[in-house]
Amino acid sequence: MRQKRPSSTLILFASLFIVMLGFGIVVPILPFYVTYFGASGRELGLMMAIYSLMQFVCAPIWGRWSDRVGRKPILLIGLVGFALSFGLMGLAQNVWQLIAARALAGILSSATLPATFAYIGDSMSSENRSGGMGILGAAMGLGMIFGPLLGGPLGKIALPLPFFAAVGFAIIAAFFAFIMLPESLTVDKRVAPHGASQSRARELIGALRGPMAFLFVTAFFLAFALANFEAVLGLFALDRFGLGPDQVGYRMGAFGFLGAIQQGVIIGPLTRKMGEVRVLQSGLILSVIGFVGTALSREVWVFVALSALFNFGNALLRPSVASLISQRATMGQGIAMGLENSFMSLGRATGPLWAGYSYDIHQEYPFYSGALFQAIAFVLSFSMVQGMQPSDAVEEPVGK
Repeated sequence: MRQKRPSSTLILFASLFIVMLGFGIVVPILPFYVTYFGASGRELGLMMAIYSLMQFVCAPIWGRWSDRVGRKPILLIGLVGFALSFGLMGLAQNVWQLIAARALAGILSSATLPATFAYIGDSMSSENRSGGMGILGAAMGLGMIFGPLLGGPLGKIALPLPFFAAVGFAIIAAFFAFIMLPESLTVDKRVAPHGASQSRARELIGALRGPMAFLFVTAFFLAFALANFEAVLGLFALDRFGLGPDQVGYRMGAFGFLGAIQQGVIIGPLTRKMGEVRVLQSGLILSVIGFVGTALSREVWVFVALSALFNFGNALLRPSVASLISQRATMGQGIAMGLENSFMSLGRATGPLWAGYSYDIHQEYPFYSGALFQAIAFVLSFSMVQGMQPSDAVEEPVGK
């Protein structure tokens, strides 16, 4: 099988890094845009949710189109669309223009992810493919770390500046992809459309009727709670402690950096010692404490410490749930992981909507409701233990 060139790896890495950088770069400044435009938490929640919702709807469509026309055109649509939509965000004159531009960003930039991962599948051998996927995963993680770190200080200089910085990065990546990236899907391997595919709603409902329903519900709860936390954290920091966009960005970047180290260094040994279910339950307990403590904090140092505790607990959750779903998949690994991603995308889309609405009622309600969802997931986790077969009771060590 044809191997991809090193330059292709770099371009794909940069493409995903930029998309996730663009997602993270605006998180510290969106609460300040809401204040600047005289809007409320509901509009903030809608701005956060609309991006994920459009990605949830459109990513599979772009994936199917990449099977028909090739990976490179769809990747370029994603990068150019990213630049266009983020430029419109920077030029927005009111909150509804900003929300519309965010929706457009979700529609167009969602082309990048499926095209990039499909490119890896086309051009790498099966034994090297997991390594390629790991590189792309690292790009996404780094983008979410450096996005807030960059967006906060730039937003302090001028609120629209992070948007225009993201535009510049995307244009550079699109230029090099256009010039240097070869097409990975040859014409003879492209597929013609063949009937309507199963709707996302039908797929999700079908998964909830299967034996892994409680795992998929847990995945939704975890994503909902995390999005609930992230959506209003900056607004909460501004309203209660008077923190600026640079201070919020530094803290969110630091949380992301610590979470990446935790997932890379701590998760493996901890899972080998305790098993996925116990690690999941520990993470849920820490997250609940972090949620409630953040809501009750009255000093900045307490707020930072409890927010960090929440992020520490949350970093234990996604790998544990993903591993459990992978172990118990009965419909194929790819389908199972795709369904998990769908439920998490749905949680990321609905979480900010509720967070913004409840924040307008009371500052602390998003954190209490997030804690409630994590507590429900904790209760569900005991169903995982009770439903395990005797041979499943001791998890296989990771990497065995």
